[in-house]
Amino acid sequence: MDRKIVAWAALTVVALLVTGCSQPADADAPPPAALSSKPAGSPTSPADAKPSTAPDTAAAYRKWGLKPFAAPPAPPKVKPVKRTPGGPVPVISDIPTNEKIVFITIDDGAEKDPAFVRMMKDLKIPVTMFLTDSAIRTDYAYFEPLAGLGNGVANHTLTHPNLRTLGADAQRREICGQQTKLKERFGKTPRLFRPPYGNWNEATRAAVGQCGAEAIVLWRESMQIKNMQYQRGDKKLHPGDIVLAHFRGPAELKGTTMTQMTANMLRHIQEQGFTVARLEDYV
Repeated sequence: MDRKIVAWAALTVVALLVTGCSQPADADAPPPAALSSKPAGSPTSPADAKPSTAPDTAAAYRKWGLKPFAAPPAPPKVKPVKRTPGGPVPVISDIPTNEKIVFITIDDGAEKDPAFVRMMKDLKIPVTMFLTDSAIRTDYAYFEPLAGLGNGVANHTLTHPNLRTLGADAQRREICGQQTKLKERFGKTPRLFRPPYGNWNEATRAAVGQCGAEAIVLWRESMQIKNMQYQRGDKKLHPGDIVLAHFRGPAELKGTTMTQMTANMLRHIQEQGFTVARLEDYV
């Protein structure tokens, strides 16, 4: 064989080994502790993942004063939270896992800051939006690009009442009514429900199941302006914790914007060695 051909073939093999290719990934006062528990075992890092070093990712995070997060672990093949056939819907404030992951949830929808949409497009961090119709009806379209990014759309009632003060029929109207509105607007019936203020009773639980939702989602930490409020005495995040934030702006945040509040929240999560996973992958 010609020596030039052999040399060319060898160089081609080396180039293929160096460049390689990668497989893309598939695309309020705190309530009492919820009815969930952690499995035995010590916490583990998120699949030993390291923060992305891609220049475009690093630049996007730098724009918001942040460092890239570690990639979350692959979602479990079997969701750890699910409704028992014929049983009541589960009530959760955390997810049973040993992975160092948390889940971000954002409530209401009153603040509609365009910069927050840009932030979510840049950071690609999954959140679940628990939306109240009375807060979002003036601009449903604001939430469409956020939903288009794969962020969850979930039910937070029509008018944000304290459900404990309402009878069973009124609770069903609040919950089922918002199920219908969100399906009409965003194309899917919400699977998750959060009661305003974290207040619920067994009538709430029954109505959630009757209206087609699959779980009542509470929280373990709530983000304020610069700091988090913790339910546990150790004042720390735990694997699988659900974190509460709100669509709020400078009027409610003492001059702080929603993007600044979100950046503060993400720093708290990252500084404690956690990354962010998608809630709907686990419930």
